[in-house]
Amino acid sequence: MVVLNVAVIASDELSKNVAKAADQRDVHTYVHKENGPDGARILSLIRPAKYPERLRPFLNALSTAQAGLIEVRSVDATLGETLVAFASAGISRGLAVLNPEEGQWLDEDQVKMLFKQAGLGTWTFETNDGIHLRERLYALMDEIETTLVANAKAPLVLPVDQHFNVKGIGLVAIGYVQSGSVNVHDEVLLLPANGGGTAKSLQVMDDDVASASAGDRVGLALRNAKEDHLNGDTLIVHPPKVDKQTNTEGPLAVETHQRSSLVLETSPFQKRVLVAGDVVHASVDLQFVVGRVTAVDGPTVHVEWEHPLFVRTTNPPPMLIAQLDSKPRIMGSAVASLLES
Repeated sequence: MVVLNVAVIASDELSKNVAKAADQRDVHTYVHKENGPDGARILSLIRPAKYPERLRPFLNALSTAQAGLIEVRSVDATLGETLVAFASAGISRGLAVLNPEEGQWLDEDQVKMLFKQAGLGTWTFETNDGIHLRERLYALMDEIETTLVANAKAPLVLPVDQHFNVKGIGLVAIGYVQSGSVNVHDEVLLLPANGGGTAKSLQVMDDDVASASAGDRVGLALRNAKEDHLNGDTLIVHPPKVDKQTNTEGPLAVETHQRSSLVLETSPFQKRVLVAGDVVHASVDLQFVVGRVTAVDGPTVHVEWEHPLFVRTTNPPPMLIAQLDSKPRIMGSAVASLLES
């Protein structure tokens, strides 16, 4: 089963034309499933319904997505921030639909120039037709299928965004598998509590499965895990492997940052410059961590985090840096290195 997660800034109406509505909370999801010769192929649209008022759900959608879909209703500051966010998240594949507000008109050439200036020049402009958009998204899936498969073979990183107790099942953690895979009976580690547990059962799209891999939204029933080890900042990984010959442990999938050195690539349209004392937010792998800038040297920014920030040790995704009182709120993307305390 191959899943393409798509971050969507568009109306509910357009999204429903592409895929069937599923979960309708702060982040609305829409799913379309087709069976191919190699198994199911799933489009999962992730739409932050309260954007632009709330930034975090949008950043979470970007953390999970490999492609994007934007419905352009008008040219304004929100569109600029949207484009900057997608570009900073490294989402180079996506579709744009021009659908101006009633009685309004959009200059397609102007909009295309904005996409190009923001760093989304590879996106394509499409007609407002659900079947056509679905076909184009499947075409994007075909382009990156090898990348999606490779990501499923990487070390497990599973951020938890919900958890609860289910009668007869026990403690269940829910989240998007960002990389790797988890199997029934796997031993897992809950960070930052360093608590252990075992995968008792797995559900993907309400079906019991033996394994969940990158792209899947999974319900993971845990055995021998403590509920107080789960919160909104929990990441589930596999425990370090022990080499019995050398009696040494292999590295975890992530390293823990209390302080980071960030090489910041400032986004287009962003005029603000960070200085020591500024408060920033980092968004990566569905984490949203507050930090304070302690030093700035050109593009290099030192940040001390309010809570631990977990950064993948292998092929880390772009880390978005936001400042909530800036316009746009996205400062840019950063490569993070661990600063020892």
